[in-house]
Amino acid sequence: MTAAYAERRWTSPDGLSLFARDYAPADGPARLPVIAIHGLTRNSADFEVIAALIAQSGRRILAVDVRGRGQSDRAPDPMTYTPDVYARDVVALMEQLGIEKAVFLGTSMGGLITMALTAIKPKAIAAAILNDVGPELAPEGLARIAAYTGQPVVIETWADAAAYAKRINETALPHYTDADWAAFARRTFREGTEGAPVLDYDPDISAPIKAAGAKALIPNLWPYFRALARKKPTLLLRGATSDLLSPAIVARMRKAAPAMAYAEVPAVGHAPMLDEAEARAAIFEFLAGVG
Repeated sequence: MTAAYAERRWTSPDGLSLFARDYAPADGPARLPVIAIHGLTRNSADFEVIAALIAQSGRRILAVDVRGRGQSDRAPDPMTYTPDVYARDVVALMEQLGIEKAVFLGTSMGGLITMALTAIKPKAIAAAILNDVGPELAPEGLARIAAYTGQPVVIETWADAAAYAKRINETALPHYTDADWAAFARRTFREGTEGAPVLDYDPDISAPIKAAGAKALIPNLWPYFRALARKKPTLLLRGATSDLLSPAIVARMRKAAPAMAYAEVPAVGHAPMLDEAEARAAIFEFLAGVG
C-alpha cells in the first residue's frame, strides 16, 4: 500500500535545500504529526508503506530526505554529515512548517537523530519510535555497515542494482523475493546522468565516520536515551536477528527505561521495514496512546 504525498522543501540553517514527503491525514480528530527519519544510506522512500497507513489513520506524516540523500542537497562540507547537524535540520523543518511538536519515527540513524534532538530541542518531541537502534550499537553491525557505506560500486543496469541490494541486505530480509529486491533497488538507487542506476546518496556521508576512526564505532548516547525514554512515551522495535541492536543492549535499555514499550519483529534483521505485521501492530498500538 502506498499513498500520494505533497513534495515539501525547506532550508537548512546553512542554506541547503532539503526535501520531505508530506502525507496528508485522513479526516478525523486532529492528532500530532509524525516525522519519519531514515537510516544512514537510505531515504524517505523507505517509509512509503507505513506512511500511507499512518496517514490513513488520521495523522499527517512527513518522511524526510536527510541532507546528502534522495532529493535533498549534498553538503559542500561532508563533515556536516553528523546526527547533531541532521537534528538541527529537522528543527528548521518544524519551524518553517509551524510544527511545535511531533511523534518521531527513526530507523537506525534516524533514531540517533531523534536522540540528538533530545539535547537540542526536547520540547519538539512528543513521543518516539526507535526502529532497531539504541544509545549503544553492536560493533559487528557497525563494521558491516561501514564496510559498504560510501564505497564505489559498478552498476550498469537495474538488474545489477537489485542484485547489489540483495547482496547487502539479504541477511536482514531473507523472505524477500526477486520482485521485492527490484522494488528495493528503485527506492535506493536513482538514474544517473549517463542512464545507469547510481546509489541515491552522497558517498561523502562516510567522511565523519572515517575521520573519527575506531572511536566512531561505539558512540555513547546513553544520556540522550535516558532523557528521551524516561520523559517521553517511547517504543523500541528490534529485528529478531539484528546485528546492530543486540539482546544485551535491549536489556540495558529496558532496565534504564522500564516504561518503554518494546516489540520484536521475527525473522528480520537490521532493520525492519515497518511493513511487517508485528511492526505495524506495535506502532499503531503505541500511537493510539499518543495525542
